[in-house]
Amino acid sequence: MSDLTINVEFSGGMELLFNNVRQHKIILPAKSDASQPATLRDLIFHIRDTMMTEKKDLFVEKDTVRPGILVLINNVDWELCDEIEYQLEDKDEIVFISTLHGG
Repeated sequence: MSDLTINVEFSGGMELLFNNVRQHKIILPAKSDASQPATLRDLIFHIRDTMMTEKKDLFVEKDTVRPGILVLINNVDWELCDEIEYQLEDKDEIVFISTLHGG
């Protein structure tokens, strides 16, 4: 089974959940446990389960990112790319931007 290299960036305050590191290179299996192509959902769960130690609810709500987080897939709004079901490809660039700010 081959792996995918996914470039992930957190912005708009999201980086605070990841030790103030904005850019990450994530290696993910090309196939999910069910032998299906890896999706954005798999990436989000991987981030939640392996990169976060606290405040996971500020990133994930139920089975997707929380409302108020803009997701870009290769600089395109994820709503134009099948959202959570988007099938990841090697070298994809995924950006998570928080649009919620304190006042």
